Amino acid sequence: MRNPIFDIENWKEIGATLARNKTRTFLTAFGIFWGTAMLAMLWGGAHGLEDILRRNFDGFATNVAFVEADRTSLPYRGYNKGMTWNLTVNDVANIRRMTPFLEASSAVGGTGTKTVTNGKRHSSGSMMGVEASYTRIFLPVIYEGRFINEADESNSRKVCVLGKRVAGELFGVESPIGKFVEVSGIYYRVIGVAGQTSEVQIMSKVDDSIIVPMSTMRQAYNLGDNIGALMVLAEQGHSPKELEGAIGRAIRLSHPIHPDDKKAIGLFDISEQFAMIDNLFIGLNILALFVGAGTLLAGIIGVGNIMWVIVKERTQEIGIRRAIGAKPRDIIAQILSESVVLTTIAGIAGICFAAAVLAGAEIMTADEISSPRFQLTFGQAIGIMVTFIVLGTAAGTIPAIKAMRIKPIEAMNDK
Repeated sequence: MRNPIFDIENWKEIGATLARNKTRTFLTAFGIFWGTAMLAMLWGGAHGLEDILRRNFDGFATNVAFVEADRTSLPYRGYNKGMTWNLTVNDVANIRRMTPFLEASSAVGGTGTKTVTNGKRHSSGSMMGVEASYTRIFLPVIYEGRFINEADESNSRKVCVLGKRVAGELFGVESPIGKFVEVSGIYYRVIGVAGQTSEVQIMSKVDDSIIVPMSTMRQAYNLGDNIGALMVLAEQGHSPKELEGAIGRAIRLSHPIHPDDKKAIGLFDISEQFAMIDNLFIGLNILALFVGAGTLLAGIIGVGNIMWVIVKERTQEIGIRRAIGAKPRDIIAQILSESVVLTTIAGIAGICFAAAVLAGAEIMTADEISSPRFQLTFGQAIGIMVTFIVLGTAAGTIPAIKAMRIKPIEAMNDK
């Protein structure tokens, strides 16, 4: 007995059968094609959208929070509510000493927009002070040179990292490393050029900033011990919310803030934003699965219907084949082969179409730093195809069994 897979006549018969009613075959194939494409595009698209949203937090550790001073909301120790206060380097020392599960922290500060000059060239940027530990919490994109380090901070060096935009306006294509720029009458040696892909701003966007050591900023602008805010990074397995109580107690050692005042000490937890994104995309993936499964089911039902109609139209032919010796398994193999061929061709076309659409979306959303993953993995594509083939085969099983049970005498008399 010849293997039907390698039987040319068998393949010709499958093609002729599917070509008898081209419109019906096309509509059924299109249902499978669209179901496969939708499932693949929804799956790959969800990954790409997740990358785009996560790019807004690119560079940030996931368990980070910002601590800021705000007006008091309760009177305490003779001070009226609405009192303003400032975080200080002493607060930072107390927080680092008293807060468990604190992996890293960095004081940050800003003095607003400043004019920066390089000879006759001028630009403007936000003056920002940071500590060396800043890069453990937020890692900017370093285009050239280096970032602020511990030696810069401890020695209050007059060095700076220029944002990409600021460096471009001051130096063009020339390297600024080792050269000096002037801000508010003070000259700083440029040690790096940096930027960011995320949309989250700490004081200001890195691309638009002039970044100096925090100790240098406090001296240059007579800030005393004051800082603008404190970035804190919780240890792995702990959330910033767990640090809130200890941070509050450490700050209250130096400031008259009521123990029940929940508004005076602001804590913005970025980890909550990451959790929201995770939950959002769990929901999107589930939605994509349901929508894709619904479209897939519609296509498979179409396959079952066309196979049923084909069996009905070929009742006499099947009866004749049974009469001349065709075995039931031959009839089943023929009907299932037609179902599998239709499902496979339409499914592969659907995946190829989805891959092209996703590739286009990836190109359109890419930038010079990163590219969202609007794509299916090879394993996912194979998984979708195998699912369609299995379900397509199952859809053809009932019509195939009906064809097998056709008796030659009844088939001859069928009109």
